[in-house]
Amino acid sequence: MKNFYSYFIHNQAFLYKLLLFISCSVFVIYIFPRGGQFKYEFQKGKLWQHPSLYAPFDFTIQKSEEELAEENKTIEIQQPKYYRYNTSIYEEIVSKYFDQFNLFFEKNKLNDKLILFGRELIDKIYEYGVLPINFKSENKNLYLIRNTEEISLSIDQFFELKNLNDFVLEETNTAFLNDYNDEYYNLLFDLVQPNITIDEDFTNQALKESLSSISPTRDFISKGKLIIAQGEIVEGENFLQLESLKKEFLSLNISSKQEHTILLGYSILISAVFLMLFLFIKNYRSKIYQNNKDLTFIIFNIIFILGATTLILRFNGNYYYAMPLCILPLTLKTFYDARLGLFTHVLTVLLLGFVVPNGFEFVFLQIIAGIVIIQTQTELHKRASIFVSVSQIVLVYLLGYFAFSIIHEGNFNSIDINIVLYFIINGMLTLFVQPLIYVFEKVFGLVSDITLLEFSDTNSKLLKELSEKAPGTFNHSLQVANLAESAANEIGANSLLVRVGSLYHDIGKINAPTFYSENQKSSVSPHEDLPPEQSAEIIIGHVNEGIAIAKKNNIPDRVIDFIRTHHGNNTVYYFYQKAIELYGETYVNEKKFKYPGPIPFSKETAILMMADSVEAASKSLRTPTFEKIQDFVTQLIDKQMIGKQFEQSNITLHEIELVKKVLIKRLVNIYHLRIEYPE
Repeated sequence: MKNFYSYFIHNQAFLYKLLLFISCSVFVIYIFPRGGQFKYEFQKGKLWQHPSLYAPFDFTIQKSEEELAEENKTIEIQQPKYYRYNTSIYEEIVSKYFDQFNLFFEKNKLNDKLILFGRELIDKIYEYGVLPINFKSENKNLYLIRNTEEISLSIDQFFELKNLNDFVLEETNTAFLNDYNDEYYNLLFDLVQPNITIDEDFTNQALKESLSSISPTRDFISKGKLIIAQGEIVEGENFLQLESLKKEFLSLNISSKQEHTILLGYSILISAVFLMLFLFIKNYRSKIYQNNKDLTFIIFNIIFILGATTLILRFNGNYYYAMPLCILPLTLKTFYDARLGLFTHVLTVLLLGFVVPNGFEFVFLQIIAGIVIIQTQTELHKRASIFVSVSQIVLVYLLGYFAFSIIHEGNFNSIDINIVLYFIINGMLTLFVQPLIYVFEKVFGLVSDITLLEFSDTNSKLLKELSEKAPGTFNHSLQVANLAESAANEIGANSLLVRVGSLYHDIGKINAPTFYSENQKSSVSPHEDLPPEQSAEIIIGHVNEGIAIAKKNNIPDRVIDFIRTHHGNNTVYYFYQKAIELYGETYVNEKKFKYPGPIPFSKETAILMMADSVEAASKSLRTPTFEKIQDFVTQLIDKQMIGKQFEQSNITLHEIELVKKVLIKRLVNIYHLRIEYPE
């Protein structure tokens, strides 16, 4: 038990990474579909590059979308409209007839016959019903629902109000009624109203039932029948057969044994992807690999993207177009670097290729979009920058989608405006990367350019304290920041990070400012009364003291790295030589005069080392000239290269030469020198 506990303590970092690897792999395997994958890839209009394919089982051919749309359109055109006979209107008119009869007819001995005859007229008018005014129909027959009975009648059987006068004249054309046609017409004109109305609900229900009866299949393929031969073009009928076979295959129920086998295959592929990610980070981003917090943050982002996309696919097959996947490389690029962001994005997209429709198109579009977002200068502290980057992403999506649509159909008819809108929504959601990064900073303790911009404010509490207690050091830091920022811009490094690191790199000198020459107000130095070892200890100590002060003031680790590395493992040469003069080289321990390191491990920290040493040493120049400055800068940086200070900083010799030129140019400007050109 004791041995196990000891093993756990000494290997807890590795065990955590192993647990992280297993848990993320298991999670992705869990959210992925359990069904098998159709093993043949094909595209309409392309050659069938697989062996000749025979039907592995009986299946039906699914109708194409065009065929189904045509059938739907035909049914919608042919679908009759249903009308309903309103009995209440008829009963209301009969009631009004008896009430108003005496208003139109004078009392006489024929009243009973006249009333009865008028009642019969109303019955004749409403025998089948009265059509609405200006009623039009392309069909000669009309489907009528009366109570619960449905009947088909000719349009001519219904009464129309425009025929009321002719109808009254014809019906009153008898000896005893001939004088009453005007009274009947006036009475009926006031009473009669349409009682035939279209029944929208019943019509729509009938249409829905007719549409639902459309068969999605139109033919049957028996087992063993040739579907497509090798080298044949995938088009027309064989394309529909392949699509139908694919759908049928994906819908088949699989046995428990098959499900376990499929899971095994997924496990191997998914584990391989995460293994590649872990190995890449270990081999090329060792600092991130050693930091479990950073590693967890990267895995969290991948899992979030995979989980959200899989969840969206369960609601709608096209919604995944609106998923802002480029947030992943943007986020990782902001906190780490572009190469890690792109590598992680590519692996995530490859995993999603298993679950999204049109996997190849999806992977192609997302990888191209990821490359674009990585190559653009996305500076989140500049509002216009993120808008430009997002616009480029949306443009890539739209161009890619149009291109694939043309390839598949050979025309623009297949372009779906909804998918175009999804891509626009995708871009709008990508804009939320800014508040998301702020959340990540607070939750995971990370640092973005926005935070760096806040720390670059020289009126901040710590820098203000530095300017008050060590004004010389503060001015030196400002000069170094200007030099380093210019050099970083020249070689494409993170200029904002370099500037902030330069402002804080000497913050440790606050505790004993008078021991540093830039803060001494007289020619008397406190080092004159100290032995060289103690002086060197004080000078070297400003690194560790600076780290402690920075941590106390919640300065980010990315900035503290500049404090750690700005002297690398160089020697405090002045006091080392002084010790040799006093005691002899044999009795001097060089280690006591060396900075603790580490040496710079990025381009930015390497730039600071060069700018810091050049700016500090330039104060010793007497009557500077262009040639002196050029030789002076070259010697200083070459000495650092000989001391192997830049071996781990990933900076090239060409970039170092560019940094030299920038530093020389800036120093020439500082000393207001004019370069003399040969005549």
